[in-house]
Amino acid sequence: MSNSPTGGPPLAADPLTRAVLELDEYAAGFGWDRPPRLFALVDTARLRAQEPDLAERLNLDAGEGAGDGPAGPAAGPAAQVSYTPIEQQELPAGQPLDEFLGTIAWPDAVGGCALTVERLMLPPAAEAEVPDDLDEAGLAAWVAGHPRREEVRMTVGVLRDGSREAAVRLRSKDAPTEVLTGPDLVPGLARALAATFD
Repeated sequence: MSNSPTGGPPLAADPLTRAVLELDEYAAGFGWDRPPRLFALVDTARLRAQEPDLAERLNLDAGEGAGDGPAGPAAGPAAQVSYTPIEQQELPAGQPLDEFLGTIAWPDAVGGCALTVERLMLPPAAEAEVPDDLDEAGLAAWVAGHPRREEVRMTVGVLRDGSREAAVRLRSKDAPTEVLTGPDLVPGLARALAATFD
């Protein structure tokens, strides 16, 4: 895996927010029109203690809170917790995302997970315009042709304890300082990711 671009994501106090922002920045380094990416989130200190060889390969120095890119979310030396994102295999082509997430079971060492995915979205005011008789494919085509559609990249992270965070980046405002964050921005995807720990 490559390191995140220079400049990095904005600083955040919460470890999960830091991980989500770093993954947003990591995905941004590959540009747009990319498939979804799934990551396991592992406590960095636990990873160093239990898998020192892997931690060394990921450049997780014992004296630092994290590394660069998905080797570990940015954290200052005073941070008590940090999460190292470990990218999983590519998601199977053609399988709906919700079906795929229903097949996942994480080992105990994984404290959380995160997903980056691109979607087309409409502003809330346009929802009243949606025709009632569309199936899923028809709705996707209708949204794709709507003049007010927005391309977005959503990065959603959840922890075993129920904590969740999301970062949303609009293609029209593609800059780290324009990324929206919040635990309730993408509730459906957050619920689906949380269910992988049930």
